[in-house]
Amino acid sequence: MAIRLNHTIVAAHDKVPSATFLTVILGLPAPSLLGPFAVVRVGDDTSLDYTDTEDEIAPQHYAFLVTEVEFDEIFARIRERGLPYWADPYRRGRDQINAWDGGRGVYFGDPNGHLLEIITRPYGSGGSTTSRPHPLIAPTLDSADHENRGSGHQGTTRNR
Repeated sequence: MAIRLNHTIVAAHDKVPSATFLTVILGLPAPSLLGPFAVVRVGDDTSLDYTDTEDEIAPQHYAFLVTEVEFDEIFARIRERGLPYWADPYRRGRDQINAWDGGRGVYFGDPNGHLLEIITRPYGSGGSTTSRPHPLIAPTLDSADHENRGSGHQGTTRNR
């Protein structure tokens, strides 16, 4: 069975303008209202479901894989609105995009402090031979390590 993410709930101080911000920036259809949620379709079977909260919002990160053409269109909307943007998740490369994995990526904030990202290549897809590999090196777990972690045992990691 292929497991796919269907939806996730996004906390917002005002769900409708927050969901609308995302749809406008990404060039998606307007959000729909479903019960207490403002629903943004980001794929055939995946949505971000915005909900109102009066509590402090813990910022989350949402990354969107887009085509090169979509990247150009979205990035143009980011710049047209004068939104700050960065090449990295630590917000060190201000007013820059990255070229990791032979693609392009950029980070920007939403009205609730969530960090949004658009990328044209998935993380690690350029491998280690690309001229600009992704700076994150993710260790993989051996299958025995994976099983041990589920039972509370610590395993070891190895690099890909």
